[in-house]
Amino acid sequence: MFSDPKQLSKAERICRVVELIPCGQVSTYGRIADYAGLPRRARFVSQALRQAGNANIPWHRVVNSQGKIALAVGSTEYFNQIERLRAEAVVINTGRVNLKQFLWQPDAATLIFSLPF
Repeated sequence: MFSDPKQLSKAERICRVVELIPCGQVSTYGRIADYAGLPRRARFVSQALRQAGNANIPWHRVVNSQGKIALAVGSTEYFNQIERLRAEAVVINTGRVNLKQFLWQPDAATLIFSLPF
């Protein structure tokens, strides 16, 4: 898919991490940034996912640090994310996911052996 893993752009690294989130679980923008080697770049994660569009990346599995859907309440995208998460059996109450129940917490081996950077 990519030529040299060491030459992945920051956005490509983010997408690779998001692709690892299992169905029925979520992660946060900040955690994705950390896993991609971009600490304190949560806003960049949001921008990268927006630019990637729906390119087979499970963007809907990413929420903010409080478990809230970060899209504009009432927007088409907001309802799309809710619908996709519910289709994966993620419970959403008033636009929020219970992170204690649904937060993806990969072990070190998963990250080390699944990411090429």
